[in-house]
Amino acid sequence: MEVIGQRASDRLEAPRPPKRDMALEAAIAACAIRLNFQPQIDLASNRLVGVEALARWQAEPSSEFMFARAAAAGLGERLSRHVQASAIATAACWTGPLGCVRLSLNCVAADLARPNYGHWLIAECGRLTFDPSRITLEITESTLVIDRALAAAKLAWLREWGVMIAIDDFGTGYANLPYLTALPLDSLKLDRELIAGLDNERNRIVVRAMIGMASDLGLETCAEGVETEEQRAMLADWGCTTMQGYLMSPALDDTALKMLVGTFAPAT
Repeated sequence: MEVIGQRASDRLEAPRPPKRDMALEAAIAACAIRLNFQPQIDLASNRLVGVEALARWQAEPSSEFMFARAAAAGLGERLSRHVQASAIATAACWTGPLGCVRLSLNCVAADLARPNYGHWLIAECGRLTFDPSRITLEITESTLVIDRALAAAKLAWLREWGVMIAIDDFGTGYANLPYLTALPLDSLKLDRELIAGLDNERNRIVVRAMIGMASDLGLETCAEGVETEEQRAMLADWGCTTMQGYLMSPALDDTALKMLVGTFAPAT
């Protein structure tokens, strides 16, 4: 029943379809989204133990903005699937010191919202002969827009295949703490802003407490954005597990990564 006198602008409107992003569609189709890999180093042994796959596109240098742009255009799932499949295909060809490092993949909301995402990921590993137990899925607070119990069930299923689950950008979101008990986790990634603030005593107390809490929960910790030896020394002293950042190396393409790998003790 229509209310007499109601303005047209006040009436409920049907959701508008996503605005098409032809440039991004073309970039995905043409495989113009390139991959870089940032080394992750074990703080206790200086071993290269993993890499994080990061998507890069000339038209949108920031991976975060690129995925936001994809989501707005209804391309989030397609872009994420392309990036993850490309990263697994690249890592499947690594031999020598790179042949056993972990591969961290960023998981977006469209992934967990997809009913068959876990089965697709495991099937992709099988197709490319890549051991799924070498994968770490990094999820952020914005990823968990679906029902928390449903997300936990999907992630638990992947863990049965050996996939590790990490909370990314930990310490920045308002709802991080409930995830520690609600989700099947293996690791916390400490946000780079926390690491950048280690010159402040109060920030040091917070980061040290986070590392201690993670350890008590049986979780590993990875510090993002490590840029100085002082930061590295503090994190090692507090028991942080791994680190990544410009102190060790920026994100590199496949060729540069292979050249750099010899400067670190190999993973075992």
